[in-house]
Amino acid sequence: QVQLVESGGGWVQPGGSLRLSCAVSGSIFSLNAMGWYRQAPGKQRELVASIRSDGMPNYADSVTGRFTISRDNAKNTGYLQMNSLKPEDTAVYYCYLGVPPLYLGPGTQVTVSS
Repeated sequence: QVQLVESGGGWVQPGGSLRLSCAVSGSIFSLNAMGWYRQAPGKQRELVASIRSDGMPNYADSVTGRFTISRDNAKNTGYLQMNSLKPEDTAVYYCYLGVPPLYLGPGTQVTVSS
């Protein structure tokens, strides 16, 4: 059974940084694209970033230049480095695996405030 577990969320002041991790159990990680969604209270879920199995990334306009997605296939883990965080980045962040997404993690809260 494939399971995804996010970590690394928390509270940070505007302008700060956080690094999210997504640990994936099972052996299918390297074969699949993965990515990150976020959802803020009262807002629709937003695709933040994705990365193909070959490492090609893609970003939402709202995070381009501030966020970096990466993956370590040897560790079955994906990452989202978030820099220059803004209050509007506050949301629950979910990692997913597969296109269309086949598996979704439980989420980790990111709060950006002063």
